[in-house]
Amino acid sequence: MAKCGGCGPGYATPRDAFLSKSIEKIVYIPCIVLDKSRPDYLVTVDVNPSSPTYSQVISRLHFPYIGDEIHHTGWNACSSCYDNPERSRSRLIVPGLGSDRIYVVDVKTDPKNPKLDKVVEPWEMHKFGVSTPHTTHCLADGDVMISTLGDGPEKNGKGSFLLLDGETFKPKGTYCKDGETLPFGYDYWYQPFHNVMISTEWGHPRCFFGGLDLAHVEGGSYGTHLNVFDWTERKLIQKIDLGKEGVMPLEIRFLHDPKATEGFVGCALFANVFRFFKTADGSWDAEKVIDIPNKKVDGWILPEMPGVMTDIILSMDDKYLYFSNWLHGDVRQYDITDTRNPKLVGQIFLGGSILKGGPITVTHDTELSVQPEVRYAKGKRIYGAPQMLQLSLDGTRLYVTTSLFGPWDKQFYPDMVEKGSMLFKINVDTKNGGLQLDNDFLVDFGDEPDGPVLAHEVRYPGGDCTSDIYLNNTSHLSKI
Repeated sequence: MAKCGGCGPGYATPRDAFLSKSIEKIVYIPCIVLDKSRPDYLVTVDVNPSSPTYSQVISRLHFPYIGDEIHHTGWNACSSCYDNPERSRSRLIVPGLGSDRIYVVDVKTDPKNPKLDKVVEPWEMHKFGVSTPHTTHCLADGDVMISTLGDGPEKNGKGSFLLLDGETFKPKGTYCKDGETLPFGYDYWYQPFHNVMISTEWGHPRCFFGGLDLAHVEGGSYGTHLNVFDWTERKLIQKIDLGKEGVMPLEIRFLHDPKATEGFVGCALFANVFRFFKTADGSWDAEKVIDIPNKKVDGWILPEMPGVMTDIILSMDDKYLYFSNWLHGDVRQYDITDTRNPKLVGQIFLGGSILKGGPITVTHDTELSVQPEVRYAKGKRIYGAPQMLQLSLDGTRLYVTTSLFGPWDKQFYPDMVEKGSMLFKINVDTKNGGLQLDNDFLVDFGDEPDGPVLAHEVRYPGGDCTSDIYLNNTSHLSKI
C-alpha cells in the first residue's frame, strides 16, 4: 500500500475511487429557464440520507444573464492532476450552450453555497472563431479544455476545443496546433497512455436549437463520425464513419482503466451503442454492440419511434454500462464484462412517450408485450423521461434527471416543460444487476420558488464517473 502524502484532487486510480467508500453528500445541477424570463441557475441538492434537508435544494446560485441554456459542467482540476498537490478541485466550469458565456463557480470556499467567481464573455470565445461550448475536462498540465460546436454567433457547425488558462480561466487558444477544425463537435475523452483523444458529433447549432427536424438529419446537418486525434501532436489522424445507424454519436466513454484500448459511444437518434477499440495495427475502429429496435406506433409524428439514446455512463470498475432511451422512457443496465457482447441485466421505465393510456399506441414491439404504466415518485406523476445519468463511485446509486435540451424538451415533452423536470435516485444491484427506484428520494423542479425549471447534469464535489479522467502515471500513488 503506497501513501500519497499531499496529493492533488480525486484518486490515483479508478479502483481507488471505486473502493474508497466515498458517499456523495451534495450534488450540483444546472437549471434552465426555457422562456428566458429570468436567469438560469445552479442548485445544490442535499443527497445525504442522514441530513434533515435530504432530497431538497439547499442553495441556488442565480447567474447574471438571461438565456444562457447552461447544460454540462466540469472541473478546473480532477483525477488527471492527482500527482500535483498544488491543484485543487475548487472551481466548477459552467458553459452556456446558448449564450457562449462561461461561468467559473467557486465551490471550495463554501461547498454548500457556491459563489460566482468569474465570467468569460462570448466575445472572448468568438475571437478564436468558436462558439456553443459543451464538454469540460481538466488537463494534467493545469489548463481546462472545452469542446465547442459552433463557428461563432452564426451558429454553423464547427467542431473545436477551447483552452482556458487554469489560473485566470481566460481563453488562450484552441487545442489543435494548426487550427484544424471538424464539421461538427460535441463530447470528447482523452487517453494519454495511448496518446489519443476521440471526439463525437452532434450537428449544426442553428439546426438543433430549432428542435429536431428529420429533414436536417437526412440533409447531413448532423454528424456520424468519431474523430481520432494524436493527443500530444494535437492533430486529427483518423475519422471513423458510423454511418446512418450511428447518426448523432453523443456521449463517449473510454473504460476508466487508463490502459484500456476501448470504450463506448451512444448514438442518439436510432439508439445504438458502438464499441470503439484500438486495432492490431495501431489504428482505431468501431463496431455496433447494442441496437435498440424502433417501436411501430400510431398517433406519433412517424410510424416508427426510435429510442433516442441521450446519455451513457460506465461504472468505475468498468463492469456495467448504463444508458437512457429518452423517447421510449427507460434506463438500461448492461454487464460489459465481455465488451463485445453486452448483456442486459437491468431496466426501469420512468415516464416516456409510449405510456399506456396515452396519445401514442404501440402497434408492434419486439421487446415489450404491453405498454409501460404511468409512474409516480413520492406520489407525483413523472412527466418527461430519463435523460442525464450520474453514478456513485461505488456503483450502487444512479441519479437521473429528465431534461435533455430546452428546444427538444418543448418539442417532445411539453408537459414536462410546463411542470418542471425531476431528479430521481435509482438503487443498483451491483452483484446480479437490477434497477429499483428509491421511493424516499425525489427533487421536483416544478416546486422551485420562482416556477418550474429544467434540471440537467449532475456533478459531485469529489468527482464522479464522467468528469474524471485517470492517468497511468499516477497509479504508483495508489492507496489500495
